[in-house]
Amino acid sequence: MLSLSKLQPIICSENIPVAEKFYCDVLGLPVKGRSNGAVVFDVGGSELLVSPVPTTSPSEHTVMGFSVEDVDAVVQSLQDKGVTFERFEHFPHEPNGILMTPDGARVAWFRDPDQNLLSVVQALK
Repeated sequence: MLSLSKLQPIICSENIPVAEKFYCDVLGLPVKGRSNGAVVFDVGGSELLVSPVPTTSPSEHTVMGFSVEDVDAVVQSLQDKGVTFERFEHFPHEPNGILMTPDGARVAWFRDPDQNLLSVVQALK
């Protein structure tokens, strides 16, 4: 039944105007619409809903990832916009914060204004 549905990721934010500015101005996602206080962004033809909540807590694990063709270019572009990439102890990060996984994928993590942990991933081709 749900295998034919369209997935809609939801990110929680306690400050929608700040989140909207980050997702628009920093990540470059266009606003597709609004719904009950939430902002709906277009991400490659899919929808991302950033929904208002009273409070948030920093996520320990990745809540959403962006699959990209060139992780180096994306990381550089985001760094140029002030994004800081997470580095995890005991993992061999490259100087720009990217980590190569055992299967050859390359991934980098960063946080949004609500401290949701996001990633950009370039899969092995």
